[in-house]
Order: sequence, then structure tokens, then C-alpha cells
Amino acid sequence: MTDTTTDQPTRKAGGAVVPVLAFAGIVVAVMQTLLVPVIKDLPQLLDTAPSNATWVLTSTLLSGAVATPIMGRLGDLYGKRRMLVLSLAVMVIGALVSAFTSELITMIVGRTLQGFAMGAIPLGIGLMRDMLPRERLGSAMALMSSSIGVGGGLALPAAALVAQHTNWHALFYGAAGLGVLAIGLTLLVVPESPMRAEGSFDLAGALGLSTGLVLLLLPITKGSDWGWSSGTTLGLFAAAVVVLVLWGLYELRVQAPLVDLRTTARPAVLFTNLASIMVGVAFYVVSLVLPQLLQLPTATGYGLGQSMVVAGLCVAPLGLTMMFTAPVYARLSARYGPKVTLIIGLLIIAIGYGGGLGLMDAAWQTIVTSVILGAGIGLAYSSLPALIVGAVPASETGAANGLNTLMRSIGTSVSSAVVGMVLANTANNVGGVAIPTMHGFRVSFLIATAAVAVGLLLALFLPKSPRPAQRHTQLRASSEEDASLERAEEALRGFRGRVLGADGAPVARAKVTLIDRRGRQAGATVSDEEGRYALAVPARGPYVLAAKASGHGPLASSATHSGEERAVDLDLSLPGETVSA
Repeated sequence: MTDTTTDQPTRKAGGAVVPVLAFAGIVVAVMQTLLVPVIKDLPQLLDTAPSNATWVLTSTLLSGAVATPIMGRLGDLYGKRRMLVLSLAVMVIGALVSAFTSELITMIVGRTLQGFAMGAIPLGIGLMRDMLPRERLGSAMALMSSSIGVGGGLALPAAALVAQHTNWHALFYGAAGLGVLAIGLTLLVVPESPMRAEGSFDLAGALGLSTGLVLLLLPITKGSDWGWSSGTTLGLFAAAVVVLVLWGLYELRVQAPLVDLRTTARPAVLFTNLASIMVGVAFYVVSLVLPQLLQLPTATGYGLGQSMVVAGLCVAPLGLTMMFTAPVYARLSARYGPKVTLIIGLLIIAIGYGGGLGLMDAAWQTIVTSVILGAGIGLAYSSLPALIVGAVPASETGAANGLNTLMRSIGTSVSSAVVGMVLANTANNVGGVAIPTMHGFRVSFLIATAAVAVGLLLALFLPKSPRPAQRHTQLRASSEEDASLERAEEALRGFRGRVLGADGAPVARAKVTLIDRRGRQAGATVSDEEGRYALAVPARGPYVLAAKASGHGPLASSATHSGEERAVDLDLSLPGETVSA
């Protein structure tokens, strides 16, 4: 399953690739907070009960959770850019469906389609890993990973402004327009990754995981409405456990699983995913608490009496700070490694929530809290994809980052449910209206602090990162030749060597193609700056190694693989012959 082939030569990524992919991630994240400014008005807008109106938000969450690992695996198999464009197209269709309706069921359908776009985040990270040079990869993945928070933070004031001054359906027209723009820029600027995972799509595994996630997330998001001890809630939790256990057993047996659970069980991957849940919990608490505190009337004695737009602007620094921490993360990670950077980020989050307990008396204080939390969450989010990429084969990047994004979504879902329950149980009932209290806000901040403490403990269990100067692992790999070298090291079988020219000088950027006995391409790579190449082989037997480079004659040489790694140097100055390594 982890063998990788290419169906086209590597295309050099231009300077606009990173901002375009980050823009696509921001557009996708906007879908998650698009309706926050009109949440309280949804029952009237859709002419339905409050309990039914919450499905407009829940449906997006569920579809996003299901889509992330599935689209990641499809990207590994069939092309990450192709699946990224498909995700954005489905989002645009969903936005247009919602824009033309005020009927509950149709709105839920549209919002479900919008949620599928969440798969764009891991796909964008995978594209960056496959194409970008080492020196650009760290900050690029950091920006892409943080786009979830950036989009959510920036969407709040923009959506509030639109909702306050125009018809609320304009929110969906705007979202569709952003989606179309993201698709156009992606097609124009972003090349398709040449990396492909071998195998087929695990349809049964996808259905099993989707069913298990829905059974798990439904009671988490609806438990406060149904009652946490109700038969429906407990029954769904029990069903989720059964389905996910059976799914796990199936995935361990199938040859090409949707999620390689053996890889997921590696300490670096396992503890990163568990820490991601805690970061997700911490991120969403501030998004739930501060807007409510800012908009509560001053007559409550603690509310700050701000308008919807001003409240959004006060929280917007959360997303902006996350965006600006990407280059800071790159420098810290290059020097200390992503594990240390994750720990630093979690410590800053803890400081933000600890200080935030006493910074709730003025609008400017909420801005300070947002900036501190944005810096911490930005560093933590930026570290997660680097930790995952460093622990999985290149052919599983999309699926592994999809699973990690799912873990963050589970964290935000848990956060929403727990904080919602806390605010509801501590609210004051005034004239039949539940008013959140300052006590509830502070308890919510304490919950976030506890989640960060658990995240710190989990981060300490991560394997120690190697010294940046000594890294020869997948952590910083991005180009096709690096990934091929590392896959060959993992598999310990295949062809490796150097491409040589006149006088034995190494030939960089030479295309080396592996052809099987049927004349089909079985793999391809590009030699590095020292002329090195490495190719994993799918099976034993005879092969042809074809090499070519600008300014040199082509070479086609026969080589037989017997199951052990074999060194073969390819001398372009001697066409048709090889020089034994």
C-alpha cells in the first residue's frame, strides 16, 4: 500500500502556490463559522423549532468529519489537486443550494455539502509536502494548518457585517463566490502532485468509518438537547464503540485500508492525534465565550454591550495572529523541532486562558486575550502536520493529515458540547430567556486550561525530535526525490545509486524511470543535487532503469531485483551500460 508511483513528471511549484492553497483553506474554514452571527435567529428564519435549527450547524460538522480522512485517501490515490478542486466544487454547490432556500431540510442538505470541503485542509498540506523545497515547507504547512483558525476568526466580523446590513442569504452567495475564486486560482497556479499511492479505495472502510463517526458525533453535539443520560444518547455512544471496533478489526485485515492503523498506532502519530483533540477543545472555547460576553448588555453587570460587528472585530485578532505565527513557527521548528514548538504553543495557550480569567471587563481586554491565544493556537496547529508528516510514508500523507484534521474536529465538537452544557447550567433565567453568567464564562476558560494541561502531558510523550541538522527523515521532505529516498529506506528493497555524467560527475535533476517486464512504468523519481536516486520496487524480477537529463544522452539499462536492496549507478556518458556501485 505504501509504494508510490508517479503518473507525470514533477512540476516546480511557483511562489503563488502557498498563498493559493492557504486561501483555499481559509475559504473552507469560513463554512464552519458562516452562520454564527445568525445562530439565535435561525429558528425564526427557517420557521422551525430551536432544536431542529441546530441541525443546520450539526450537519456541516458531521459531513466535515467524514470527509477529511476519505478525501485525504482519495487524494493519495488519484491526485491531491483533483480532490481539492472536487471538495471546493461540492462546497460551492452546497452554498448555492442554501442561498436559494429558507426551508429546513433543503438548508440542511446544502450545509452538509458545504461541510465536505473540510477535506481541502489535509489535501493542501499533502500538496505542499510533495512539491515544495525543504526551506519553504515548514512555514507553508504551518500556514495551511492554521487556515482553519484564520478562516474562522476572519469570517466572524465579515459575516456579522453582511448579516447586519443585508439579507442573510447573501452569506451563502459570498461563500459560493469565494469557492469559485479558490477553484480558479487552484487550477491556474497549483500543479498536480506526481505522488500516488498504489492500491484501491477501501469503500467498506469508508462506510464503516463514516457510520462510526456519525454515531459518535451525533450524541456529542445533541446530547444537551436529548439529555446526556437518555437512552438515545447512551445508545448511540454504545453503537459508535461497536461500529468503530469492528471497523478497526476490518482495517487491520484489508490489504489497502482507508486508514493504516498500524501507522496510526506509532507513538509519534498516536500522541500527536490525541494532543490535536485537546488543541481543538482549547481553540473553540474562546470562539464560543468571547462573542457572547461582548454582545451581552451592560445591564447584566458584566456584559460589554457591543454590536455583532464590533464583537466579531474584537475576536478577529485570534485568526490574524494565527496567520502571522507561521514564519515564527518555521524558525522555532527549524531550531528546536516541532515537538518543542507544540509544547511552547500549548504553554502560551495556557497563559492566554489563565490571564483571560481576569481580562473580561472591557473590549480591549478581550482583544489582548485573542492575540495571546491566537499566537499559542497558531504555534500548536502549525506543529501538528509536521509531526504527522515526519512519522508516515509519503504515500499516506493525505490520509494521515485527514485523520489529524478529524481529531481537531472531534475536539471542537467536544468543546462545543461541554461549554454549551456549562453555559446552559449556569445561566440566569430572566423573563424566560437564559442569560449566560460570568461564572459560566470562567468555568469554560478553566475547562480550556485543563484541556491544554492534558495536551501538554501528551506532547511530552512524543518521541524526541532529532537535531534539525541531523534530520534525514520525512519530517522536512517535500520533493519527489526526497520522498523516494525515504520510502526506499523504509522498505529496504529497491534500486538506489547515483546518476553520473562525464568524468564521473554527479548529474542533478535527472529523471529516472523504472519499467517492468510488461513495459509499464513502475515508478519514477528525480536525482538530487548529488546525483542520488532511489526507487522502491513492487515485486521481484527484471526491470529496465531509464535515465535522461538535459545535456546528456539517454540511458536504458536492464537490472534484476531479487528481494534485497541493490545499488546501481547510471552513467549517462556510457549509453546502454551501467557502472557497478
